[in-house]
Parts: sequence; C-alpha cells; structure tokens
Amino acid sequence: MTARPSYDKLIFELSSPGRFAYSLPASDVPVSDVATLLPAEFVRPEAPELPEVSEVDVVRHYSRLSQLNYGVDTHFYPLGSCTMKYNPKVNEDMARLPGFARLHPLTSEAGSQGALALMHELARDLGEIAGMDHVSLQPAAGAQGELAGVLMIRAYHLSRGERRHTVLIPDSAHGTNPASVALAGFSVVQLRSDDSGEVDLADLDRHLDEDVAAFMITQPNTLGLFESKIHQITETCHARGVQVYMDGANFNAILGLTRPGDLGFDVCHFNLHKTFSTPHGGGGPGSGPVGVKAHLAPFLPVPVVVQDEDGGFALDWNRPQSIGKLQAFWGNFGMLVRAYTYIRTMGPDGLRAVAENAVLNANYVLKRLEGDYDRSAPGPCMHECVLSARRQKRLGVTAMDIAKRLLDLGFYAPTTYFPLIIEEALMIEPTETESKETLDAFCDAMIQIAREAETNPALAQEAPVTTPVRRLDQTLAARQPVLRWTPQVK
Repeated sequence: MTARPSYDKLIFELSSPGRFAYSLPASDVPVSDVATLLPAEFVRPEAPELPEVSEVDVVRHYSRLSQLNYGVDTHFYPLGSCTMKYNPKVNEDMARLPGFARLHPLTSEAGSQGALALMHELARDLGEIAGMDHVSLQPAAGAQGELAGVLMIRAYHLSRGERRHTVLIPDSAHGTNPASVALAGFSVVQLRSDDSGEVDLADLDRHLDEDVAAFMITQPNTLGLFESKIHQITETCHARGVQVYMDGANFNAILGLTRPGDLGFDVCHFNLHKTFSTPHGGGGPGSGPVGVKAHLAPFLPVPVVVQDEDGGFALDWNRPQSIGKLQAFWGNFGMLVRAYTYIRTMGPDGLRAVAENAVLNANYVLKRLEGDYDRSAPGPCMHECVLSARRQKRLGVTAMDIAKRLLDLGFYAPTTYFPLIIEEALMIEPTETESKETLDAFCDAMIQIAREAETNPALAQEAPVTTPVRRLDQTLAARQPVLRWTPQVK
C-alpha cells in the first residue's frame, strides 16, 4: 500500500487520542448538570468524536487547504454575468477601520453618526449613478433586492386600487427573476427573444394588458446584448400602466455610460459584489440595494437613512406605506463600506472606464473565439459574450467537458448551460481588470480545447486530471450524497 501524505487526509484522519491544539485557563464558570439545562432528547449520551490533533497539524492542514482555493486574487475567473473582478485592497482597509469593523448593530443613532453618514452618501451616489430618485440599502443580496423591487411595485398598484397578477419576463432574463416574482405572489409569463437576441416587441405587445403589473428585464441581457429598443419598451409599458424593472446583474457594462432611470426604468437593483467590487457574499450577507423613481419612494423598506435639519443622520421607521423590514440587522455594513470606497476612489471618469474596458475585453474574447465556437447572436456584445459548444458536442465534447478541461489548463470555467435559450452555452465575462496577456492565455486554452475535440476528445471527456479532486460522478453525487464523514471499521 502506498502511504498517503498527511496533507491529503481529512482532519479526522489525522486525529490521534490525547493530542490537542489549545491551551485554555481554568474555567471560572460554575459547573452545572446539563440534564438540568436541556431536555433529555437534546443531551448526547456520549461526547462528540471531534478530531484530536496538535497545533502544528491544524496549521499545516488548513494552510494546505487554503492554497487549493481558487479565486480572483490567484486566478482568472471568467464567470459570465457574475462579474468576478479584482477587489481593490484599499476597500478592505477601509472596512477594517475600528470605527466601522467594531460597530455593533444595536449602537444608538447618536453613536453611529459616521456609519449613517456613509450609508446616506452611498445611497445618494448610487441614485446618481443609476438615475434613480431614492435608494434603499436594506436588501442583503441581489435576489432580495429583486424581491424588494417587485414588492414595491405590488404595493404601488394596490395603493391605486389595482390588483394586477402578472409579471412579464424575457427568456433572456437573469435566472433569479422568475423566483423573485413568484415569491412576491405574481404569476410569471415568459416572452420570446427575436433573432437578434433582444426582446420580441410583437410578443411583448401581445401580452400587455390590464393584468400585467410589471415588465422585468436584464439590461444588458444575459446574451451580453444591450436591448437597443429599450426606450420603446418602457414607453409602451408605461402607456399600459405597467412598471418596468431592471435587473442590475449586468450593470458593470453600462456604468457611467447610461443610467437606468434615463432609459425609463422605474426600479432597479444593484449587485455591489458584481459592479462595485465587494466580495461575493462577503463571508456572510451580501448587499443588493434597490433604487426607485419618486412615485415608488413611499413603499421603500424600513428603515430609511435620512438627514435631519441639523445635519445629523437618523433611521426613519415612520413610513406607513412601506413594504416593511427585510432584515433584522445591518450585518452587511462592511459591504457598504467597500462599495462606498470603490465609488470614491474611482470617481466618475474611473467608473466609466470600468464599463468601457469591460466591454472592450469581452469583444476581444468574442473576436478571438468566434472562429472555433458558435456565436449566440450577431454583432458586438457588451461586458460578456455567449458562445455555443454545439459543434464540439457533435464531436462528443460538451460544454461541461470544456469547463472541466479548462481546470487542467489553469483557468476557471465560464458559466455553462446558461442562458437556457442557447444550446451548450458558454457565458464568458473577462471584466475590466484583466490584461491582454491574461485574455490571450485564456483564449489560447479555449482554442486548444476546440482542437482537442477534433483530434482527441478523450482529453476533455476525462478532465480534470491535474486537480486535487478528479471528475466526480455528478448524477451519483446528486442522488446519493455523502454529507458526513464516518470512520472506517478496522
């Protein structure tokens, strides 16, 4: 039997009785009988089998695992529509300032004036960037921002005595849109895309009636295309009393170039982790602020950060038409600090350059790969390009195989099989932060895989072979998941 190096083992496999990685002082808390504190069904009959390891084993084990992480600080991450771009470290420095990092969520308004001022200014800046009159920082994720926007639209119609039950969504929409709409109590009607990849206006017109509450569209759409007829769309919707919602998933493409409010949108949400350079999830709650035009402002979630006559800041809970509170605490405040720092350091010219370079990079990738992969739509793209691996599939190599093979070649995979309207879809977003050398290396790898599909498809079909974990049986993992480790009986 070949011995396995210890760093390839689970922490439980490193366990040896009697070892420990801590040194704690004697407890000064009185010992109580657990049976007097908890019901019997919640009391373990025996101690949990936690690993017993030395401090050096703990350090080496988790340091080794950390070196296996894949992220934007170590690799190129072309995950289409999710905008995994480099997060400037000055953002982290600001979020770690003691006055921000150590601020308790229950701190009084008087003791958190700096934080409230930052939130007020961030909401103002986001409103200016998006052309929206008011912005709420309440949502703790983009999908929650979607839900907040749709709930405000519902509240708006009800305030007018209208009960509308339907929301229209294109088949090129961001994937969370139908779920948010359904959660808000609306029925979803899907609209077709035309041959150019944009909304089919005839199909939109056929479905617009007095039962439609909103039209929800991603701009640019998930094919990476700017909806060129957006003014016509918003005007047509408004003429029928329909509110228009913009999913801000792809806002990175239009930052500083155009504003949703100027395009006729009534509501939009922001993904701070995509456009404004905050970590995805941030190790906890993320942030998905939502912006609205003035007529929807009464329905904003509470509380709203306001500035009083004396220049101080407060939380306004007295909003009778509000859709209510979305979360209990400002647990995502660190994300707000990072986004605020990004906006301030970039400035108007820098934010515009973000979009310009993101679009330039995506079109460069599209041009280099269009000879080896099928395009999803004619013409230039915005911040992401969507290709199809249908010709590779005919040779036995699927989009999933291509994604796995990329891992062997040192790259994370693009989004696969989305949008759903494109067969064997590969959604690639290079972002604005990558160099031409990096993009060329990625494109070279994609072209190499296309050549391998013609000459040796097994290379992709068996990939990855160089990663710590080889290709998994995804069907078996889904149907018979192993969610806990159990010791082998000797």
